[in-house]
Amino acid sequence: MKTALTILWRLVKALPLVLIFPFLLVAAVAALALVDLASLFRAKKLAPAQQPNHQSASVVIPNWNGRDLLEKYIPSVILALSGNPENEIIVVDNGSEDGSAEFLGERFPSVRVLALDRNLGFGGGSNAGFRAARNDIVVLLNSDMRVERDFLTPLLEAFADETIFSVACQIFFSDPDKLREETGLTQFWWENGSIRVRHRDDSAIQVPYPCAYGGGGSCAFDRRKFLELGGFDELLAPFYMEDTDIGYMAWKRGWKVLYQPRSVVYHEHRGTIGKRFTAAQIDLVLKKNFALFCWKNIHQWRRLGSHFFFAYAGAVVTELFGDSPERANFEGLWKAFRQLPRAVRSRASARALAVIDDTEAFRRPLGGYFRDRFVPLEPLAHARGSESDTRGSERLSVLFVSPYPICPPVHGGGVFMYQTALELTRLCDLHLLILLDYAWQQEPHQEMERKALSVEYLVRTEGTEKQLGSIQPHAVWEFASQEFEWRLHREIYLREIDVVQLEYTTLSQYRGDYRRIACMLFEHDIYFQSIARGLPSMGGVLDRVKASYEYLRAFRYELRVLPRFDRVQVCSADNGNYLLGFLPLLRGRIDDNRAGIATSRYEFTAEGREPETMLFLGSFRHPPNQEGLNWFTRKVLPAVLERNPNARLIIVGSEPPPAHSLPHLPDNIELRGFVEDVREPLGRYAVFVCPILSGSGMRVKLLEAFAAGIPVVSTPLGAEGLADADGEICSLAADPLEFAQKIVDLFEDGEKARRLACRARQKIVETRDMRVLTERLVESYRVVLREKRGKLIATDERR
Repeated sequence: MKTALTILWRLVKALPLVLIFPFLLVAAVAALALVDLASLFRAKKLAPAQQPNHQSASVVIPNWNGRDLLEKYIPSVILALSGNPENEIIVVDNGSEDGSAEFLGERFPSVRVLALDRNLGFGGGSNAGFRAARNDIVVLLNSDMRVERDFLTPLLEAFADETIFSVACQIFFSDPDKLREETGLTQFWWENGSIRVRHRDDSAIQVPYPCAYGGGGSCAFDRRKFLELGGFDELLAPFYMEDTDIGYMAWKRGWKVLYQPRSVVYHEHRGTIGKRFTAAQIDLVLKKNFALFCWKNIHQWRRLGSHFFFAYAGAVVTELFGDSPERANFEGLWKAFRQLPRAVRSRASARALAVIDDTEAFRRPLGGYFRDRFVPLEPLAHARGSESDTRGSERLSVLFVSPYPICPPVHGGGVFMYQTALELTRLCDLHLLILLDYAWQQEPHQEMERKALSVEYLVRTEGTEKQLGSIQPHAVWEFASQEFEWRLHREIYLREIDVVQLEYTTLSQYRGDYRRIACMLFEHDIYFQSIARGLPSMGGVLDRVKASYEYLRAFRYELRVLPRFDRVQVCSADNGNYLLGFLPLLRGRIDDNRAGIATSRYEFTAEGREPETMLFLGSFRHPPNQEGLNWFTRKVLPAVLERNPNARLIIVGSEPPPAHSLPHLPDNIELRGFVEDVREPLGRYAVFVCPILSGSGMRVKLLEAFAAGIPVVSTPLGAEGLADADGEICSLAADPLEFAQKIVDLFEDGEKARRLACRARQKIVETRDMRVLTERLVESYRVVLREKRGKLIATDERR
């Protein structure tokens, strides 16, 4: 009660702001819209990028009352630049009162001192240094940076590419126990109506790598490009976000920003901002500048609209529940609004310089998109690849991405992934990226580590729903991970990937809108179809409501995301036709080349099986298996025992149900649980039962049963995509009594059971052998790559 009254009182106090600020934000929206309207009538005249002279550099060090820092750290800079007389060091003294300028003149006469009569701040002082620099490359350093002797050469090397805007150093702290809050490897992204930024600590990156922006105190810039963008914008004074702002502008200008891990600097001391400003003041400046960044740089109105919504809503929430670093507040928005005229001018300049949109600007610093957009990729020849291909240009580099452990293959999807991956190692340069639930699940993948070129793991942390009533399906957001997305793009770049193969609907969120890299999705089952089939068997009203909501979310999501893939792989023609009923635009882009097994791995055993035994096989993490076993033991098994009291059901699979959840029939039910090799029970027992009532896709356990020679009784849905007619390759029955009778018939007629098993084995070898399917899969990769890269070449030639 007390908390509710407190919130109510805060709302009453904040009411004037809550009512007034919508009008202020509408005024800001109108001003920015007028800028955008005017820009439609202004022709862009942008000069092509020029090659800078990257043999020497000017190092610019802004300083304010940092004499002690200069005394400690500038000797390392002098030493690093001493090998080339064309190099220079410029210290921009921002009206220091500690005698910094005089000290430098006496102690380090080789250093140029640009003494300003007042403090222009970091941005203003840096801009003055850039204008005074004699070289085409300017390295901007904080006064508290110590540099390695060889830090400069790796920076300069990158500017051989005339489209490079800046190159960031790798930053360490001298204290190895200190958290690396800044590394130089920057990232930005759009979330909840604002740009978010961070530094990545990724030791796997040992080559120049794209990054969001170069940190202002440890980065080399192309001076000409820096000045063309207007330098650090005084809009963001007194500090913070200037480097993010100009880095974002550089990407939108069509240029590149790189991180160079071989250029090492040490941030010895956190600068002077904390000495002059309180934590509250610094936080307020950040909130102001995050808003101004959006008003200046975000030109897609879909994003800008979300910014104003979240800014206002966040400020209201702040008034009611207290401040948060990631939320706006009214004071920060007011400070931003007071700078609206300057923001309007900055927005007009930014629009005039931009050659790509915001979506593309957020994409290009990611490794996968950078490779796709900028790294030269040769078109593929029309010759079909084969096992004889070695590491030549025709051997594709494939990144196979799984949301679950692949080894051991404890569930049907695991078998498909495991056997496909083994075949791909024969045909391609295979790289694996695997999500694990626990770190110990890495050890069983040693076979894959030997056969694939690389295997990367990430232990999954469960995703969190971003807001109440999310329209994203549970199966998708629970696998949402910014860390996983980073790893995916890193692997695409470092491994020089041609094809990204994503497994399951859950990973479809990591699709890429690539122009020259193929992006494929295997729908192990059609998620919304699987949910719909399970609805009738749900008992509770609440469960039905939740499942119905998930169905609607899944239906909306899959129909939106699937058309964005180059190919969608399904388990069967039935699944493909079902999808085409909703998405006819996928015609010609649905492949049935994944659902198979390596039939040669299964010994065909038609004789010598244990009589009157039934085998149920499946992973009980999968709800349709739980449902099917319950139906079978409650409704089918009693009818079988009525005719054959000695019959036994053997239950095999990972994460089995507890014994007490099954009927108490100790002489007739054996719960074996997980087995290392399913081929042993498949070759031992008399009849395989597949009582599946819901779900979608193809049951790999049926493929394995057919290959191993065990006769099968299945529901029609369980045999979907494999058997349409009863008695052709398996017995089919949907009614419990009829299902029981089919089992008894196979118990009693050994010859019928043998013929059924032989026909099933023959069909699987002919149509579902993994070796043949994977060769077709690789050819589909080649077809997509030829189409995509061929179109780009034709477009470039027309230009």
